[in-house]
Amino acid sequence: ERIVRELVPHASQLTRLVFRHTHGEITRSEGGVLRTLSGGPKRVTALAELEGLAQPTVTILIKRLESHGWITRERDPDDGRVVLVSLTPEGEQALEDYRSQYRTVLRDRLALMTDEQVAALGDAIGALDALVVAIQQGESR
Repeated sequence: ERIVRELVPHASQLTRLVFRHTHGEITRSEGGVLRTLSGGPKRVTALAELEGLAQPTVTILIKRLESHGWITRERDPDDGRVVLVSLTPEGEQALEDYRSQYRTVLRDRLALMTDEQVAALGDAIGALDALVVAIQQGESR
């Protein structure tokens, strides 16, 4: 029961704290969109669903990311009514810079922890992966 009560609040707090200590030009929401697009082009509606955001919010994010040259929009060759959003090479670099910044924050903080604590976090990653898969499988039913 403790895990059920505390997992999401702790994960959310960790995420907020890590990104508060990064000093890049990308917001957490923009980083999420870029990360999702690194898996390949997406429809706006699919992107909104994957990010858990309203479609108008994603449209605003897309316009902002496009103004930086990090993404492009183009018509789906199989269905001209559909717009696909893709990551540009500049977007890939911006995403890598973003990842590098938060990874540095994490490395610096992990260096202050005991070996046992770091090992426990390593073990937790596998458990979190399994939980994500279980939740995703529940969504597809």
